[in-house]
Amino acid sequence: MTGDVWLPYPADQIPGLPGEKESGLTYRRWDGARAFPADPADCVFYVVPYLSGTDVALRPLPAMRNVRVVQTLSAGTDNVAPAVAGLREGVVLCNARGVHEASTAELALALTLASLRGIPRFVEGQGVEEWRSGFYPALADRTVLIVGYGSIGAAIEDRLTPFECARVLRVARSARATERGDVHPLTALPALLPEADVVILSTPLTEQTRGLVDAEFLARLKDGALLVNVARGPVVDTEALLAEVATGRVNAALDVTDPEPLPAGHPLWHAPGVLVSPHVGGSTSAFEPRAKRLLARQLTRFAAGDQPDNIVLTARG
Repeated sequence: MTGDVWLPYPADQIPGLPGEKESGLTYRRWDGARAFPADPADCVFYVVPYLSGTDVALRPLPAMRNVRVVQTLSAGTDNVAPAVAGLREGVVLCNARGVHEASTAELALALTLASLRGIPRFVEGQGVEEWRSGFYPALADRTVLIVGYGSIGAAIEDRLTPFECARVLRVARSARATERGDVHPLTALPALLPEADVVILSTPLTEQTRGLVDAEFLARLKDGALLVNVARGPVVDTEALLAEVATGRVNAALDVTDPEPLPAGHPLWHAPGVLVSPHVGGSTSAFEPRAKRLLARQLTRFAAGDQPDNIVLTARG
């Protein structure tokens, strides 16, 4: 195996990478800078710089005539998948399964607890020196519905376990059984939504899930329900959500929005019962060591001539 590998980190800062001499690979650092580190045509393994934006991520791809693997450092690949699908036959796109589960699950739980327990109200009260005591909802004894029960959804349930929830309901693209219980198909959502006190979205963005949370979805939620989105902004119809939260019937905690970043003056900023965080589900100290371990594993497999893990798409040419 010979050719260039484009990495967003210096190769000597990624423990476990195959040696250049033994593998025939040459490591080039590219973190999204304007200048490319070498001729893109020589790149055989491209690691997309994390949080670089779609334009930056896609910029070298048309010239990468010999690329074989495109590796994202994000769990979602919707921003690069269409471009990779149009590359020559056999190019594979891999996601960062295993990198973001801990951080994203932590934030899903943090947003849930903060919203239920009134933390934003307390912060506002502190700013004006106002003692805002009262009676607030608990997570205990609640029914939580996780929509998108992949590795991140399972990690969210791991963290819900000590909080004495009444039930955890699970939904994914298709039904299956797990050690914790049944995973229901997306088609079961209409029947499950009225049972949920908290709905946590951790599904990938696909044609099936784009706009999944629409007016009909929201209307099925019980009064006082909380919607938490750590998936992708376009999974939720923003106008439908704004209309629903304006009534005060449901609340929302959003790490992702549509549009994103949320522009100044957008009504979501000040919508009643809405907590917004700036898409930081994976942006923690847990990210970099896990990302580097993933890259070392993937490139070890690649250098040995094996298929990489986490393949989500194979180009058909």
